[in-house]
Amino acid sequence: MEKETSVEKLSKPGYHTTLIQRGILGESSKMLEEIYELIDAELQGCKVMAILELADLLGAIEAYLEKKKYGITLEDLRLMSSITKRAFFNGHRK
Repeated sequence: MEKETSVEKLSKPGYHTTLIQRGILGESSKMLEEIYELIDAELQGCKVMAILELADLLGAIEAYLEKKKYGITLEDLRLMSSITKRAFFNGHRK
């Protein structure tokens, strides 16, 4: 059984209808903020806003990678993602 979470609705909403805690750019909290904004956009049925939140999420991921100085870029993540897809498609990791 899924655990229910309470969502605080805003009395005077702007773009978002739910209260979303602000994250810090370069920290994982910013990525979480963008995910919550994406969910809110989906709940509102707004495809355009959802796509914009995905773009914001990419920016948050990029800022995180830059701040943490891992030496990894979004292109590196795309490459790993494609390798993971290949492994799942082929049904094995070896």
